[in-house]
This record gives sequence, C-alpha cells and structure tokens, in this order.
Amino acid sequence: MPFEFLSDEQIARYGRFPEEPSAAELEQFFRLDRSALDALASKRRPATKLGWAVQWGTVRMLGVFLTDDPLAVPPGAVAFVAEQLGLDPAHFVDYGQRQQTVYEHAWEIRRLLGYRDFGVCESEVRQYVAARVWASAEGPRALFDRARVHMLKERILLPGMTVLVRLVGEVRRAENERLHALLSGRLSAEMRAALVGLLAVPDGRLRSELERLRTAPTKASGRGLAEELRRVAEIAEFGVGSVATDPVPVVKLGALARYGLAAKAPTLRDLATHRQGATLLATVRHLETASVDDALDVLISSNLLARAERAGKAEQLRTFPRLRKAARTMASAMEVLMAVPEATEERLVSLVEVWKAIEEVRRANGWRPRWRPWRRSCRSPMTTRPPSGGPSWSSATARCRASSSRCWR
Repeated sequence: MPFEFLSDEQIARYGRFPEEPSAAELEQFFRLDRSALDALASKRRPATKLGWAVQWGTVRMLGVFLTDDPLAVPPGAVAFVAEQLGLDPAHFVDYGQRQQTVYEHAWEIRRLLGYRDFGVCESEVRQYVAARVWASAEGPRALFDRARVHMLKERILLPGMTVLVRLVGEVRRAENERLHALLSGRLSAEMRAALVGLLAVPDGRLRSELERLRTAPTKASGRGLAEELRRVAEIAEFGVGSVATDPVPVVKLGALARYGLAAKAPTLRDLATHRQGATLLATVRHLETASVDDALDVLISSNLLARAERAGKAEQLRTFPRLRKAARTMASAMEVLMAVPEATEERLVSLVEVWKAIEEVRRANGWRPRWRPWRRSCRSPMTTRPPSGGPSWSSATARCRASSSRCWR
C-alpha cells in the first residue's frame, strides 16, 4: 500500500477514532440538532435510536460511516449521545445485529446531511489539491491533510486511504511538472547553456562554479569586498533577472531556490530537463539579490562598523588615565567614610567634618580647583585673568565668591 509519505498518526486517524474525542469535539460533532431529533422520533428501539445518533456524529467527525464495524466508537462518544437521548449506553452493544439496518441508517443520514460520494466529486478534490500545490510549498503530508479537511468541510465522503494517497501524489507531480515546464520554457538557449555550465567543475578546481557563486564571503575586509563585488557582477551577467516568472507564486520560486542552494552539483545534473532549468533559474535569481545584500554587509562590516569600533577603542584608551585617577580618588574617599566611627549618644558625627576629610583626600590625589571666567551673573569688576602686577588670585577669588557662588568650581 503506497502510504510511504504518511505518518503513523495520519494513518491511525484516517476514517477511525484513534482516541477518545475531546469535549470540544463532542460538542461540535455529536451534539444532536433539531433535524436529528426529528429523525429519531420514528425510531422505536433504544439500540436503534442510539446507533443512528452515533452514526450521525461519526460521519460528521470522521467523514465516513463505520458500516463494517459500527461498534468501533469510543465509549465517551456513546455516553455523550445516550445522555442527550435519556438512554442507557449499554443499549449500544445491541446495534448492528441486523447489518441491513446499519446501511439503511447510513443512507438516511446521507440524505439528511447532504453528503456526496467521492466518485462524484473527485474532480472537485483534484482541483482543490492542484490549487494548493500551485500556490504553496506544502509537502505531500500537508496536502493529504488539507484534502481530508476540505472533504469534511464540503461533506464529501472520504475514499479509501490508498485512493486519496494516489490522488495527492498524481496531482502534486502533474502541477510541479507544469510549473517546471513554464519556467524552463522562458529560458533562451544561450541562457540555459550558461546556467547548466555552472554545474561543471573547472579544471584544477575542486568545486563547481555554482558552489563558488552561492558561497557567501566570510571575511569583512577590503579584499573581501572586492571579491564580493566581482561575485555580484558575475551573477548579474547571466541576466536571469529579466526573465518573466509570472504567474508562478513567489513561494514556489523560493522553494526551488532553496533546493538549488542546498543540493550538490551532481544531484542537479541528474534532474529532468525542465526541473533542472527551473531550479537553476530560481537559484540564480535568488543569488542576484542575495549577493548584493552580502556585499552591503561586507561594506558595512569592513568600513563603517570597523571605523566606529576603532574610534570607540581610541576613546576608551583616551579615558583610561582619567578613569584610573577618578577610581583612585573614589577609593580614598570611601576609605574615609569607612573609617568614620559610628555615632553614639555621647558623640555625634559631624557631616561637615567628614566632608572636609574627603576634600583633603581629593586634594591629596591631585585635585585642584580650576579658574573659570566669571559668568554674566558675577558682578565683580574683574572679568578676565588678573594681569601681572594686578590683584592677587586670592583676592579675586574672594570677591567672586562674595558676588556669586556660581563663579567658582
């Protein structure tokens, strides 16, 4: 059976109950509505009523009728339905003693809910899967789940698992081939030959030209910037940016480019002609923009950031002497504070005395008051440095302090 791309979980939950339904699922699928209750009014036996109602919820949740094994329903779902009908869940074991009754109930529920056979709606399902393949980069597992959910929503009875697996594989293959042919057909003969030539390994080298072009620079330097600019020019010479890719979605081009950037050259050489051309086209188109971004990164790293880093280091080195001096002064001041005895009832600690001691430490560590020109608020007649033979510094300082305390720092 071709279930190779399905997970064990997908296989376990397809058309059956892998576990007890959650409370939300019971409310969504097994809560009987007015139409179901009206249909149950004609049923007489408790087992018949309960079996019909359980089948009604089962097809809404799973998309299939469990006609071959109608009792393969979790006890929680049976109890939930029995509570609504006021019946004992034990009656459910008597359902299905007459196989024809189970099929009759399935047909009745189909007509009531409007379910359709897969054979009638297969083309609709194919169109839905084809649209998903064209517009997304989903894999076969995701497409399988998408198709199953779509059929549940549109009330299409699920086919056998093999049938749906085969449908998803066929549609996905056909749509990808159509996309590859469309992109490959947009390439001229010269451009196709140039792109295929990227897969060759030049004499004397160990890697292909594609591997060289898709390798981003690792060193941020002037030489690295020059090499990156040459790489940008080489990629631009292919001219793939002028190739029209409409109506292929960007997500599909991105998926092809990711494959082309990750796959080895021998693997790309073995691809079918159309897929090879489409992959190389998407890959080189991606490299056109990626190489420019890489060049800008090298420029910023090697020039702007390096310059800022050098300036920062120079400023840091320039401030080290002042930082050491400030740290030494701060340490001396802290020693003074730590040496101050604690206050007691007999002796109070004077803040003025402590501050004077700190000032003495600061002066001992080289701190000296600097002379500054007086501000406009200073009314002292002296506005410049006292000339030789004029008033002394001490008298100028005293007069400035008398006029404004802001003149002295």
